[in-house]
Amino acid sequence: MENVSCREVVELVTDFLEGTLAIDRRDVFERHIAMCTWCETYLYQMRHTLIVLGGLREDDVPAPLVDSLALAFRAERERVTG
Repeated sequence: MENVSCREVVELVTDFLEGTLAIDRRDVFERHIAMCTWCETYLYQMRHTLIVLGGLREDDVPAPLVDSLALAFRAERERVTG
């Protein structure tokens, strides 16, 4: 049985949420999520973020905040994926 690591979950979460993850990878992804509290929380946070931010228009967010968020997301991705 194939497994995925937490690092791979971070890399696959966008495809999973968009429904574009291949069925075999989705099954492995979902098994990992079911066993890993950290990744389950990460998936929840990503879903919640998309819901909250989905209602915003670009003009609603001040440019300095956009830049700050982009830096924070890049730093977190680097931290998680190495």
